[in-house]
Amino acid sequence: MADYGHELKFGSFITPANHDPVGVVGLAQVSESAGLDLVTFQDHPYQPSFLDTWTLLSYVAATTQRISLAPNVLNLPLRQPGVVARSVASLDRLSKGRVELGLGAGAFWDAMVAMGATRLTPGQSVTALEEAIRIIRGLWDTGNPERLEIQGTHHQVQGAKRGPAPAHDVQIWLGAYKPRMLRLVGTVADGWLPSLGYMENVEDLAESNRIIDDAATRAGRRPGAIRRLLNINGRFGDSNSEKLFHGGVADWAEQISDLALAFGIGTFILGSDDEIEIRRFGEEVAPAARELVTAERA
Repeated sequence: MADYGHELKFGSFITPANHDPVGVVGLAQVSESAGLDLVTFQDHPYQPSFLDTWTLLSYVAATTQRISLAPNVLNLPLRQPGVVARSVASLDRLSKGRVELGLGAGAFWDAMVAMGATRLTPGQSVTALEEAIRIIRGLWDTGNPERLEIQGTHHQVQGAKRGPAPAHDVQIWLGAYKPRMLRLVGTVADGWLPSLGYMENVEDLAESNRIIDDAATRAGRRPGAIRRLLNINGRFGDSNSEKLFHGGVADWAEQISDLALAFGIGTFILGSDDEIEIRRFGEEVAPAARELVTAERA
């Protein structure tokens, strides 16, 4: 049992396709009107069929009022961490505190190198991510009057002025699957953001939680303070389906409740570019799942 007691939240995970930008923005607006807490977008800067994610997030922030926004997850090897820090803080201030930061160490290295990234080994990419997080948090720390000095192996700042500060305490969520990345979640991150489809089975969540919790404890942190998020995919349909997230609304709500209570998942993010599915997830599944979790916790 790994119920960390987080308030249950729900979001959407939208493909930033550039062939229908009005539709992409419309899906974000649908996510808000359906009552979802969060709208997120993939970030693949080397993919010419996608809109630039940070530009899209900025535009969506200007066309919505309540919903939080995040990249899912931001491709760090093609984005300089000092600029990321200032971009996030700026958009958070402009949106009145509605931005969170999902970060990734990078995949698809051939495509990234083609766009100018320096190829890194898996171990080097984790080190680079850790250095980047130190820089991002350091630039947000405007209460420190000293200029920021970080001499990392892959990222450096040499006397950078701090600021601007975000409008709220922006959370950093890491897309992580392997042990070293999971330990980094426990050591420095505010949340863990994997995709269920990239895991061999649901039980992988328990082992990953254990690695994160052990690392957090060793770092003097409270494991329960680290939010567990999960990207999910599925189809609404026959309730007799044995697959996760392939049944009716009641099936989805029960499965979400089970994952929330068994593995401590506090945020469920539906990967879908379908307006009807997003509305059903926000208007029907989310309240039903919240009711089940609340009743079980009580």
